[in-house]
Amino acid sequence: MRDKSNAFPFSPETLRSLRADTPGCESVVHFNNAGCGLLASPVLEAMLAHLRLEAAIGGYEAAAARQEEVRDFYAATAGLLNCSPENIAFAGSATDAYTRALSAIPFERGDVILTTRNDFISNQIAFLSLRKRFGVEIVHAPDHADGSGVDVEAMAALMRERRPRLVAVTHVPTNSGLVQPVAEIGRHCRELELLYLVDACQTVGQYEIDVEEIGCDLLTATCRKFLRGPRGSGFLYVSDRVLRAGYEPLFIDMYGARWVEPGRYRPVETAARFEDWEFPYSAVIGSAVATRYALQVGVRRIAERTPALGARLRDRLAGIPGVRLLDRGARPAALVTFEIDGWQPQPFKEAMDARGINSALSFREFAQYDFRDKDVEWALRLSPHYYNTEEEVDRVAATVAELSATAARR
Repeated sequence: MRDKSNAFPFSPETLRSLRADTPGCESVVHFNNAGCGLLASPVLEAMLAHLRLEAAIGGYEAAAARQEEVRDFYAATAGLLNCSPENIAFAGSATDAYTRALSAIPFERGDVILTTRNDFISNQIAFLSLRKRFGVEIVHAPDHADGSGVDVEAMAALMRERRPRLVAVTHVPTNSGLVQPVAEIGRHCRELELLYLVDACQTVGQYEIDVEEIGCDLLTATCRKFLRGPRGSGFLYVSDRVLRAGYEPLFIDMYGARWVEPGRYRPVETAARFEDWEFPYSAVIGSAVATRYALQVGVRRIAERTPALGARLRDRLAGIPGVRLLDRGARPAALVTFEIDGWQPQPFKEAMDARGINSALSFREFAQYDFRDKDVEWALRLSPHYYNTEEEVDRVAATVAELSATAARR
């Protein structure tokens, strides 16, 4: 029930409870959730319990004893995305999931990959690798003139003109709060029956993600960021259409396929064909608990509060002399990026660290097109989450103001 005394849908009591569930809140102001969210106690406890069980009875035996908890990873993730558990594959990271998806596409020389100028660095490098190895063509759809994201109509025109083998879009990049219109792009992909891959690494756990509404064939994400799961965990969503068409990863193993006779194997029918035999079971179980935790908190509530905290932070930073905000778009996500006069990147981050504030740096290497357009070499990224407080937002902004004033006096 919405607390009418607060602009956000969390009562003070609920927020205190969530922070009490998050041990890291006692020691740091964690504004690096776009890098790695703080684990909630139930996630940590579930992982430690499984590791203790492995130590007590053996790894294979522990996995067999915890099959219900392992299966819940697929059920919970499916509930998060509005799909079936059979459409979910566990992966070691979002990039691991992404490359498995790319490896399933039988690219040929001259095939077109249609993407955006703001797609994630590892994805851009993967496209370049595919161009180097297979001779594919990479086409970047233009942005709106004001930099507020991809021009969907121009992208749709390129779809009709070039008939790409793959359309690939990052929902929110790592280097800014820009939110791309993935559902609108998906409608054009469906009309033209084009293969559509979405990187939702920065939006799963921050926004409601509905794969049916987006209309994607493949979607990748990590569990460690806004979902607050462990490092070394992620997932791949694979649509029924892709499964029926027989897509499979290039290096399929004994978990994803059956060796039915000496010269032939048969992929399993589900998204498990994208998985390997070896699993970090404590991470799988921890990710299941993290996802259930987010569902219990309420993803819609999270999607209201988290970007609103980002907006509050931008508002506070906007009035600080020497600070230039870099995020674009009508309603940016909770990734707040800026440059500051008089500081070099590493000393500035170290100054924030010394004051107990976690942050992250982005460099032009991470976003060649975006940072070139903005004429910056680096930016500091601050990314609050729902368990952060308005007081922490104001403290972070005050710290930036202090450091900016310090630079001005030097």
